[in-house]
Amino acid sequence: MLEILKAILFGIVEGITEWLPVSSTGHLILLNEFVKLDVSADFQRMFDVVIQLGAILAVIVLFFNKLNPFSPKKSEKKKKKTWELWFKVCLAIIPSGVVGILFDEWMEQTLHGAVPVAIALILYGVAFIWVERRNAGKTPAIRSVYDIDWKTALYIGCFQVLSLWPGTSRSGSTILGAILLGVSRGAGAEFSFFMAIPTMLGASLIKGLGFVLKGAAMTGIEFGVLITGLVVSFVVSLLVIKALMEYVRKHSFSVFGVYRIVLGVVVLVYFLIKGMMP
Repeated sequence: MLEILKAILFGIVEGITEWLPVSSTGHLILLNEFVKLDVSADFQRMFDVVIQLGAILAVIVLFFNKLNPFSPKKSEKKKKKTWELWFKVCLAIIPSGVVGILFDEWMEQTLHGAVPVAIALILYGVAFIWVERRNAGKTPAIRSVYDIDWKTALYIGCFQVLSLWPGTSRSGSTILGAILLGVSRGAGAEFSFFMAIPTMLGASLIKGLGFVLKGAAMTGIEFGVLITGLVVSFVVSLLVIKALMEYVRKHSFSVFGVYRIVLGVVVLVYFLIKGMMP
């Protein structure tokens, strides 16, 4: 029961931070510092990635009509636009997919620590505040996710590469990039959500296969932890995505920049003090 309660906490953190520009991976790494699941190290590494599948399902449910090119409610023109949107999403995920596959093991060994996460939290917190001030009063050139052209989609995908550094935030880097490229916050957020579907499906598949190919097997407790984390992250994601889409229509992302800076400083101070203690 205690492990299930911990899994619920992990699911809540994943469901909230996956979509807000504050870094889900960074928060899960930090949560692991204070809340230890009684599972194997291989399962923990797999769980931290595969738990994102619950969050992905929330996007599919909420945007099913917009993402469905076979909908009988759509005209042939709208179906064509939906297919084009999917192709642009697939193009956008190529840069991070290539870099992620080539350097996954190195990044996990080198960057999955409190200090790299804290540095990323602070740097991109400053970046969010700077971008919002820079764009204050400007009218975005692209206001609909369907109007994102091929070049802009690829450039947004290049910004997603930055998110491979834990603490950066996948949604944060792509939305930030979209805003810099003249895309509205709402359209940028939607495109970021859609990019998450193949991105996280691929990452989960790689981690899941790696877990199996190592000959690892889940215990009954670990299976329960995984299912609980998936379900909770799905439910929480439904609520968070709806709230975020409503928020971006009226507000800037500066508040998330401030949050990132404060959290990053707190993390650095905490681990500095911890390192000085005998």
